[in-house]
Amino acid sequence: MKLLEYQAKELFDQYGLATPKGVVLSSGEGAAEAVAAAGLDYPVVVKAQVQVGGRGKAGGVRFAQNPEELAEIVGALLFSSLKGIQVRQLLVVEKVEMAAEWYLSILLDRDAGMPMVIFSPCGGVDIEETARENPGAILKVPVNPLVGVADYTVQYLVSKSGIGGEHLPALKNLLCGLYRLFTQRDCLLAEINPVAVGKDGTLAAVDGKIDVDDSALQRHADLLAMREAHSEPPLVTQARAFRFLYIPVGAEGRVAVMSNGSGMLMSMIDLLSKKEISVACALDLGGGATKDRIREAVRIVLSTPGVDTLFICIFGGITRCDEVAEGVRLALEEGSGGSKVVVRMEGTNKEVGQEIIGRTPQAVSAGGIVEGVRIVSEMLSASAGRRDAK
Repeated sequence: MKLLEYQAKELFDQYGLATPKGVVLSSGEGAAEAVAAAGLDYPVVVKAQVQVGGRGKAGGVRFAQNPEELAEIVGALLFSSLKGIQVRQLLVVEKVEMAAEWYLSILLDRDAGMPMVIFSPCGGVDIEETARENPGAILKVPVNPLVGVADYTVQYLVSKSGIGGEHLPALKNLLCGLYRLFTQRDCLLAEINPVAVGKDGTLAAVDGKIDVDDSALQRHADLLAMREAHSEPPLVTQARAFRFLYIPVGAEGRVAVMSNGSGMLMSMIDLLSKKEISVACALDLGGGATKDRIREAVRIVLSTPGVDTLFICIFGGITRCDEVAEGVRLALEEGSGGSKVVVRMEGTNKEVGQEIIGRTPQAVSAGGIVEGVRIVSEMLSASAGRRDAK
């Protein structure tokens, strides 16, 4: 789960990381009064709270010098669309005067099998460009989880970056706090960009990103509550209620793909793409799906606007093939709007599942994933031909 900026800063505050004073706005009415009540001094920065990168360059971060400018910016940004996502909340913070901007993050490095600290004295909105053009300015240090952030880790960052030894104590405090947050909150990423370096040497988290492992959310009731504030597509929310993972892929696609594993889903999308077939969405069933859950999964993906073809690939171990087939049959009987379903199954009760699919109108069995792609392609071509004939 990706947290919004203001949510990330709430966690920063909990772990003793300094952040600029701010207030969250969900309504355009009384914006100036809310800013005044929060004790903010002008100029202020108004930030759209959306889970996309490059907000600033897309016009989602603006400066207000007075209450009049604030009201104008809030009116323009709130409930507007930024990179295809509706802005439902704004974060207003005091503008921070910075002597320098750094970058600091901790991410889970799966290759190294441990957290990785990434630091650069060249932070800010152009950090990605810095990584491309001057990779030497990006420092990476693995952290042994049995040891944690050691003194030599911070000393290495200070020495190699050339920021000056006077910053060592403040950087150590910041990094240790960020590491505690990362480990205790089951994060995949905890990022501060930029780290504002004050003229007096103090450090503050001006902006932040936090990604939390979805599998660990049940241990964090407060983070689960934060997810409710996110602006998510309705089908994503519906799928989550059944413990499915629904992923929007392309707005122009007519085909949905479904499987019980992310690797299979990616293979399906790759093979369809090679046939120049656009995929609208993907749904990961997870394990142990019953016929009732399969029925709901089929209903959800076929509710995707523009989708008229569903391609299912299942390896039936915990998830039995006959349960999958029965779920498909039930969903199509309840109404599918003429959609077609191609099902490739392997594993437990395969023959029974294929027999059920064989007597289900609008459903076809495939002997393998490649054959399934071919059948989908032929279905789309036949449908296009009928449209041209009209």
